[in-house]
Amino acid sequence: MIFNRRTVVAASALALTPAAALAQRDRDAVLYGVINNGKQRMADNKARDAFRHPMETLTFWGLKPGMTVLEILPGDSGYWTEIVAPYLKFTSGHYIATGKMPTRFGDEAIFGKTEWVNTLGRGPLTPPGVADLVIVSRNIHDFMWTPGLNDRLLKDFNASLKPGGILAVEEHRADPRPQVKEARDGYVETKVLIADVERAGFKLQAQSEINANPKDTKDHPFGVWTLPPTRRSAQPPAPDDPKFDHAKYDAIGESDRMTLRFVKG
Repeated sequence: MIFNRRTVVAASALALTPAAALAQRDRDAVLYGVINNGKQRMADNKARDAFRHPMETLTFWGLKPGMTVLEILPGDSGYWTEIVAPYLKFTSGHYIATGKMPTRFGDEAIFGKTEWVNTLGRGPLTPPGVADLVIVSRNIHDFMWTPGLNDRLLKDFNASLKPGGILAVEEHRADPRPQVKEARDGYVETKVLIADVERAGFKLQAQSEINANPKDTKDHPFGVWTLPPTRRSAQPPAPDDPKFDHAKYDAIGESDRMTLRFVKG
């Protein structure tokens, strides 16, 4: 999308005045304002935008006003939470996440009345057919480490979605090389991921190269975590090595990632 000066100025106001945002008809300006001018965003997260392309990624996934969005394990940094939750507040939607809520997301004036559930892997995440969009960002490789967990969770995500709902996936990409056993280095083969997701009752709708990084050689000493933002320099539980030279890996930047959109069949 091309943003003219009027749109950008409007977006700046929206980030500062939620009441104006609620009345604003230009929903793309709301999202643009939340991403680029929202004071709720942490500096470390904003610094990652060059690699994570939030405006383009959320548009590709199909985020729309008034949606109910379920995010899987957003983590303490809450990269997507600090964008999606305010956007949904501004557009009368609802944000749900799995895990324990970081304190800062309890500010309803900024993030709205978010909901946090702790049943991941232990039962239904929501009542059936509640969500319009489920976001699974850089988590599927973790699920592959426990036999059967990935299949079970994908079925739970399907159950939470309305008919025709969207499963949005962002994941470190192993291709063109094969995936290592259980994706222990953090990289997942595209065809493996697609097959797993479709087996859970989804249909691949679209793929995007928004988050591709051709500099990523995918042969790092500590897997994908050698790269920013983790910058691992030793194999856990060993402490980081202060003599490790990060320069080569910092020059690569964040990982090469697939960005996929599935629809509930």
